[in-house]
Amino acid sequence: MVDFKAKIKDVPDNPGVYMMLDEQGEIIYVGKAKNLKNRLRSYFFNLSNRTAKVMAMLEHVADFRYIICASEVDALLTENNLIKKHTPRYNILLKDDKAYPFLRIDMREPYPTIELVRKLKNDGAKYFGPYMQSVNIRDIFDLIHTAFPVRECKRDMSKPSRPCLNMHLGRCLAPCTHKVSEQEYKAEMQKVIDFLRGNDKEVERTLTEKMMKFAKEENFEVALNYRNKLALLDKLVRKQVSALPKDFNLDIFAFETNGIISAINMLVVRAGKLVGGENVIVDSCDDDIASYLLQYYQNNAPLCDEIVTDNVEDQESLEKAVNSLCSHTVRVVEPKQGARKQLLELAHSNAYDAMTKHGTQEERKVLRTQGAVKQLGELLNLKTLPNRMECYDISHISGTDKVASMVVFEGGEPKKSHYRKFKIKTVAGNNDFACMKEVLIRRLNEIATSEDESFSSIPDLLVIDGGKGQLAYAMEAQRETGREDIEILSLAKREEEVFLGSAPTTSIVLPKDSVALQLLQRIRDEAHRFAITFHRNLRSKHLSESALKSIQGVGKILCARLIKEFGSVEEIRLKTPEEIAKVDGVSYPLAQRIIEALNKAEDKNEGANEDVKEGNKEDSQLASEVKSEENL
Repeated sequence: MVDFKAKIKDVPDNPGVYMMLDEQGEIIYVGKAKNLKNRLRSYFFNLSNRTAKVMAMLEHVADFRYIICASEVDALLTENNLIKKHTPRYNILLKDDKAYPFLRIDMREPYPTIELVRKLKNDGAKYFGPYMQSVNIRDIFDLIHTAFPVRECKRDMSKPSRPCLNMHLGRCLAPCTHKVSEQEYKAEMQKVIDFLRGNDKEVERTLTEKMMKFAKEENFEVALNYRNKLALLDKLVRKQVSALPKDFNLDIFAFETNGIISAINMLVVRAGKLVGGENVIVDSCDDDIASYLLQYYQNNAPLCDEIVTDNVEDQESLEKAVNSLCSHTVRVVEPKQGARKQLLELAHSNAYDAMTKHGTQEERKVLRTQGAVKQLGELLNLKTLPNRMECYDISHISGTDKVASMVVFEGGEPKKSHYRKFKIKTVAGNNDFACMKEVLIRRLNEIATSEDESFSSIPDLLVIDGGKGQLAYAMEAQRETGREDIEILSLAKREEEVFLGSAPTTSIVLPKDSVALQLLQRIRDEAHRFAITFHRNLRSKHLSESALKSIQGVGKILCARLIKEFGSVEEIRLKTPEEIAKVDGVSYPLAQRIIEALNKAEDKNEGANEDVKEGNKEDSQLASEVKSEENL
């Protein structure tokens, strides 16, 4: 055990980045500090300021490391890079590198169009956004094309062509005909830009005129459509923040936490209007959201003039880091009064509301996962809490294409990166028991020698899909590999009976409404799903290659040549006879026969797959569906 008190004495007072490590040496939290020694001392010796989240993290901290940085800006950038690289459990992470939609207009083009994009480039074009869930960008897109006759198409404008329906509907000037000059067209597009910058009077006037015109002509359906567009415009206009200049652009961020659950709310103000907002639930031990903001702006280049927040310790460092990502100057401000302060308070209110609502959802999730793990251990009187559970299932049809799946749950949740699959190598015919024994011997032998992260992990509980027979063979695998210390059970589907390795002949029936039984059912069904998918894919591949080789005129050599040329039998099936006939040794009539035969084989294969879906698990344990790669 590391002596933290002694180790912290050697930590310098410099700015830098620190990393908290668990017993396996995995980084579980990354933080930055103006003074590394003071920050690390606060974790281990300042007990009064610890939140529940910090206390939960510290229970798993076995060591720490640190990196000295030249400046606080350098520390912020280094922290962000380490968080993105290691995705620590207790840091705020921007999920899936999310990028929001923007509108792009390039006025340098002869007849510019409006594009929907998610990545901003320093290409001289004008960008507007981001548009979040509270504002449907498709509605804005449609509103623009209803009010302004600019093109929606992506036609080549270099040569004149016939106009599309939009010209006849009055929705486009039809620059494709070359009957409108570039200047006239760009004048309309400039009105679009003015609208996106906050000048909505022109749009309101245009929509009102069109609504009145169609109503006068008693074309009420079209008039109603324009009235709906006016209502949408009014909804946007009413979001005007009166105390802000119309050309003002703000991104507002607020963070709220109860020590366990945390939420960030972002509000977007463009041209003085509140045009979007979104809540994000995060896991974090820290209320300094500078790293989150940096992650966000690396995916969504800043178009704002100011970032408004009161959850950043070092505004100057964040400001420098953000400005390195854009071509204009962005300020980071913490308002004390006025409209900005009111908007920040609104963002805090939104974040608090999201945190509170998520709390009840999180409680239900904890009950179904961690609570289920605890209950399972108690109901079955297991020696160890089954935090890591591995479930195995076998799948085949009449002994052909035999495969097995290994599904992993940790803390009651699927850990899909640890799923593994197996092709059965030593068992002949239809013998599910022997297949299970082979798979477990191969898996358990890997614990001591494998460099694979999943195979080197020791499970707390092995779950076998089946009854007493499957369990008996699985326990033989444990004895032969010397892994009898790992607890094991089987789950028989018909009555959902549980058989424990410690009492293999005695069935246990868990309460049907217990989260423990539901956990076992989830992992069993996931192993079944995973194995069947793998079996189906393998069977499809074999059937397809067999069908190709059986075609008269296609031998082993030509079959290999075709697969090398097109990549797979499925790709060959999707080609035209002309494309296939280009391969050396293939005539046009043979190419036609190949496609016809492969299409017939595909029809038969789909029927076989449906049989597997329906299943006849009672007799032959036709189990399990898999995704993976071959690991053993």
